[in-house]
Amino acid sequence: MSTVLARVDPQGRSALDDVDPDQKDLQDFSPSSSTADIPALGAPFEYKRSFFSWVGEKRDLDAIATQASVFDDPLTLETYRPPKEYENSHRFDPNARWTWREEARIVRKIDWRIMVWAFIMFFSLDLDRSNISQANTDNFLEDLNLTTDDFNLGNTLFKLCFLSAELPSQLLSKRVGPDMWIPSQMVLWSFVSAGQFWLKGRGSFLATRCLLGFMQGGFIPDVILYLSYFYTKNELPIRLAYFWISNYMSHIIGAFIATGILRMRGVGGHAGWRYLFLIEGILTLLVGLLSFVLMPPGPTQTKAWYRPKGWFTDREETIMVNRVLRDDPSKSDMHNREGLQIKKIWQVIRDWRIWPIYILGLVHLIPVSPPQTYLTLSLRNLGFDTTQANLLSIPSTVLGIITLLIFCYLSEIADSRVGICVLLQFWALPLLIALYTFDETTSQWVYFAVVTLITAFPYIHPLQVAWASTNSYSVGTRTVSASLYNMFVQTGGIISSNIYRNDDKPLYKRGNRILIGICVGNIFIYLLTYLFYRTVNQRRERIWDAMTPKERQEYLDTAKDTGNQRLNFRFSY
Repeated sequence: MSTVLARVDPQGRSALDDVDPDQKDLQDFSPSSSTADIPALGAPFEYKRSFFSWVGEKRDLDAIATQASVFDDPLTLETYRPPKEYENSHRFDPNARWTWREEARIVRKIDWRIMVWAFIMFFSLDLDRSNISQANTDNFLEDLNLTTDDFNLGNTLFKLCFLSAELPSQLLSKRVGPDMWIPSQMVLWSFVSAGQFWLKGRGSFLATRCLLGFMQGGFIPDVILYLSYFYTKNELPIRLAYFWISNYMSHIIGAFIATGILRMRGVGGHAGWRYLFLIEGILTLLVGLLSFVLMPPGPTQTKAWYRPKGWFTDREETIMVNRVLRDDPSKSDMHNREGLQIKKIWQVIRDWRIWPIYILGLVHLIPVSPPQTYLTLSLRNLGFDTTQANLLSIPSTVLGIITLLIFCYLSEIADSRVGICVLLQFWALPLLIALYTFDETTSQWVYFAVVTLITAFPYIHPLQVAWASTNSYSVGTRTVSASLYNMFVQTGGIISSNIYRNDDKPLYKRGNRILIGICVGNIFIYLLTYLFYRTVNQRRERIWDAMTPKERQEYLDTAKDTGNQRLNFRFSY
């Protein structure tokens, strides 16, 4: 292989010396033996992402896309060079260069090969996690002699087991690889989900809630860690938004599926909701089994006995590995079968710099969760029948998809996590106040409209997941912080599951007062988070700017600070 040098003119356009244009994509690059042979980089650009395409300054697709990184300096190159244990180290090349056309084509290929299946897996998770809402419209509680408080207890136990499994699941996934653990999780919970066909009463209901929570816990951070192997930090947030769209799609499609399946009530002498659990559990089992085949361990590990040629060429693997590492060199500090030591876990837990995001994870969804959880049950209480209640839950889901995409897009445009995430509270507050004013004479359609708008809230959870990941810096810390963040989210779910009580129905006046108070408090928490991260960044900026170039290099070479503790690290807010 020969090294091909790229020239970049002042406008950012490039030419590949002595290479036929039709062969550009096939050209290999190899490391140079001298720093004088380092090829030129592509012109810097400002990353802005729309829903589907690049926006902003028009780019020449045949210009060099490779951006500057720590690998371009011989000193920092050795500091950040991937170790041999890193599964993609054989594709690392600090001199590799590629065009925007190549990168765009590879990203699209990753989207189809990796992202689409992640979407399908998450769809299966939510189909099994939320079908109890559809079951409620088919006299689920009455058939099992359960009260609203029993239902709340079931949701509480589910979330408690879910959060208790988050960290162990993530650690196990890091040890054996998400490509093995995620499909295993799906197969395990599919049996429990289908087994709900044989529920007998309160005891079996609570037991299956616990088992489902424990087996599904960790799935979301496991998948996010897996996706981070393929995407840059700027590409991940919008894809997490699409990832969570599967949540909404499961509600829409699940509502239609439930509308048909619940009509089977009486078949074989069984209630319709029993067939709902059974059929959707079988569907998840099929997805779980296919996931063993459709989830490669990493970008350079797509070859298998059932896929001898793999999904990507050598050239594509080189581009995938180097573009991700240039974006975030910390992604090579652990290989994808390496477990975490107890000391490392404790260090992440003690990292007070991430705690503001954990606190937001705890409280940010509480104001909107009870109305969402009780949507179908509330519609039944208003006089709508089973079919109507399920179909009337669809508009809020469609609106939720729209608000999710809009707010994720606004986050990229505004480049502000706090500024966008706090808007959820401003969305919910006036609607909760309106809901609190309703009484027995309020039209069922007015109630439906307000509750629909509440449950169509902008789901900013993907933004906060990406926010926690960005501020964690390394793979090891992200592994733990992602689990901790989701544990706080599930804890918030436990709190919200117990706000609407049986003695407060059907209008839940006391519960809505509590939700309004929490919503107002959340606004102040977001403000304090903004001030916290801005203050930390400003302090580091003053210290860093006061150092000479020699002092900065000495700090990078000798300082014991790691990850987000380093003076040159800036927190996102």
